[in-house]
Amino acid sequence: MLPKILVFAGSNRTGAYSKKVANVAVETLAGLGADVTLIALADYPLPIMDEDLEKDKGVPANAMKLGRLFAAHDGILIASPEYNSSIPPLLKNTIDWVSRISRDDDKPLKPYAGKVVALCSSSEGNFGGARGLYHLRSVLMNVGTQIITEQCSVIHAHEAFAPDGTFRDERTAKSMQRVCQALIDHTRFESSRR
Repeated sequence: MLPKILVFAGSNRTGAYSKKVANVAVETLAGLGADVTLIALADYPLPIMDEDLEKDKGVPANAMKLGRLFAAHDGILIASPEYNSSIPPLLKNTIDWVSRISRDDDKPLKPYAGKVVALCSSSEGNFGGARGLYHLRSVLMNVGTQIITEQCSVIHAHEAFAPDGTFRDERTAKSMQRVCQALIDHTRFESSRR
């Protein structure tokens, strides 16, 4: 059975490096035999997480849609930018809203339960956004995901991509290959245990 992997970037910015990283991840995962779904968070706009809003109106419809998508996939790959050495607010807000889901049409829905997650990052600097992944890893572990050790951080992202969207640097391409293979292997292992 092909593992189902959901891929998205933690930025909605036009031309965002994280979107380019997500695109490379999709091609790599598909080449390794995964069933891949790429989404854009721009298609699921959410208000700022607010418990008063949640109390008055419930969990937003787009958070529910994302929660169903998360639950329907074996694994998730997130390509994140780094904002001030931490998580971009768009991504943190998305994670927070999805974590508020407990039921869907009177049925339990646990979007993060048993999810294997791979993390990638990008920035124009020498660390490739890796500092932000430390915080992202902590948040995702707190909501109950299993995060693989392997990660891909794209340094000097402004010059990392060839015109066809692939990585110019073979070392970065190999790093992505390792991340994607590890994600597939871990999702298959977890699926075999269910």
